[in-house]
Amino acid sequence: MSDHLVRVSTHAPLERAEEVRALALELAPGGFEEAETADALILSLYVQDDEVERVRRAFPGAVVTEVQPGWEDSWRAFHRPARVGGLWIGPPWEQPGPGELAVVIDPGRAFGTGAHPTTRLCVELLALVERGSLLDVGCGSGVLSIAAARLGFAPIQAVDNDPVAVETTIANAAVNGVDVAAILLDGESDELPRAEVAVANVLLAPVERILARLDAHVAIASGYLTTDVPSAPGWRHVDRRELDGWAADRFARPG
Repeated sequence: MSDHLVRVSTHAPLERAEEVRALALELAPGGFEEAETADALILSLYVQDDEVERVRRAFPGAVVTEVQPGWEDSWRAFHRPARVGGLWIGPPWEQPGPGELAVVIDPGRAFGTGAHPTTRLCVELLALVERGSLLDVGCGSGVLSIAAARLGFAPIQAVDNDPVAVETTIANAAVNGVDVAAILLDGESDELPRAEVAVANVLLAPVERILARLDAHVAIASGYLTTDVPSAPGWRHVDRRELDGWAADRFARPG
């Protein structure tokens, strides 16, 4: 195998985000960078140069660039802490201020570091909800589950259809010293555990299907743009928050 590392960059529509991320994980198990615009997911995979053609077959039109010395540290500049809902959410190489409630998430093989607007909006809405049991559907890195634990929710159940996300959530919960029960489960087809509060930060279509299947009193949903409004039969819309073109909504059961 070659030891010459290159960066292969590609982009895809946001509606294909989960599919593209899963493929990227398969092709670059050591990790990749991602960023989002209003309508596209941008990925940069770091692979050996003899693996480039395999990546290009999966992502036609991908652009290959040389990796500059020191890239291992420079990428950290893109991951900055966020303060929302009374919490500090950031990577392990940053430090919270004295007395701040910290959620430490290492950007790795699963998705969600706390900096993305949808994560911040969900935490903001969670901070306004009466504490109780919580279900995190599509938990990714576990950032929302851990944030909920810091806010006082318990017990917390996290589910995802990606085994890497489940493993990462368990690991991140351990690092943060909080109790989160994470299991492999498809939120769109498997029976969902009952909880007083549920959160789903995924995409619009999955959010709508998940809302239709939840057994919860309160639901917080995000992962879509401000121009999108989830269809939520059986729910009463309570609140909406928006940030950088993204939206999050809080719903409650009528009565």
